Amino acid sequence: MISHCEFRPAVVVIGGSGGIGRAIASVAARERGAVVLVARSPEGLAAAASEVREGGGEAFTLELDLVAGDAPTRLEGFLSAHGLVCDVLVNSAGYGLRGAATALPIDGQLGIIDLNIHSLTELTLHFLPGMVARRRGGVLNLSSVAGFVPGPYMALYFASKGFVRFFSEALHQELRRTGVTVTCVAPGPVSTEFLARSGANQTVLFNILPKVDPEYVAERAWRGFKSGRRLVVPGISAKLAALAAALLPSAAMLPLVGRLQRGGNDQCPCGSGMKFKKCCGTRQIQLRRGPRGIIP
Repeated sequence: MISHCEFRPAVVVIGGSGGIGRAIASVAARERGAVVLVARSPEGLAAAASEVREGGGEAFTLELDLVAGDAPTRLEGFLSAHGLVCDVLVNSAGYGLRGAATALPIDGQLGIIDLNIHSLTELTLHFLPGMVARRRGGVLNLSSVAGFVPGPYMALYFASKGFVRFFSEALHQELRRTGVTVTCVAPGPVSTEFLARSGANQTVLFNILPKVDPEYVAERAWRGFKSGRRLVVPGISAKLAALAAALLPSAAMLPLVGRLQRGGNDQCPCGSGMKFKKCCGTRQIQLRRGPRGIIP
C-alpha cells in the first residue's frame, strides 16, 4: 500500500484528448513529470498520450464521462491506484451550440451547463483543498473572450465562459497567500474542431477575429499559470476584443454581438433557413409593438 508521502504530483488535464487541452498536456510534458489525460475518446487519448511521452512526460489515460455524478471520485481513485496526486488541474473540456435559445434542443443547452460549469466547478472544488493543504499546485481553467460579453445566439456558451472567468478570478484572490494558483485563460477563436462542432464558424464574430493555434494558447497559458497570473488573454486581437467589451455600454454591445452572431449571410440562427429579417426579426418587431402598439 502506498503511503501519502509517496504520492507523486501529476498534471491532470480534463479534456486532454484534443484541442487546447491536448496542447497544454504537451507543454506540461516538458517538465518530465506525470501527465494524466482525461476524456471520453480512446483514440484521442492514445494520440495525446503518445505526444506526452515524446515530449518527455509520463502519460496516463482515463476514459471518463465528466458529467457522471461520480466523476471526481473515479478520477481520485485512478490517481491513488497509480501513486499520483493532482498537483495541477487543467479544466479544458467544454462545448457550445449556436442558434436561438428558443429553437435549440433544451437537453443540449443544459448539457453546456453540466459540462462547462457544473463539472468544472465540481472538479475544482474537489481537488483544491488538497492543493491548499500541500501549499502548492493550482488550477488552470479555460474560459474564452466570449466570457466578457453576453452572447445572443450562443447565450449559454457565452454565459458559461463568463462564469468560468468570474469563478476563477475570485478563487485566485482567495488563495493568493496559500501557495496555490488559479489562472483563467480566455483566448479568442482557436483553430480546433470546436468552431465547426458548435457552429461558431458560421458567425461573423468568430471569423473577424484572427484564429490562433492551440499550441500558441497552450504556451501562454502554461507560462501565465507558472508565473501566478490571474488572467491570461492570448493574442492582440483577443485583448482588443476584451477591452472593447469593457469600454462599450451594454446598450451598444448587445445589438452588435447579436448581429455578428447571426452569420455572414444574415441567415436566421433559429434554423428556419430564412433571412433573419423575414423570420425572427419580424417576430421580434411584432413582440415589441404588441397587439395594440404596447410593449408586452
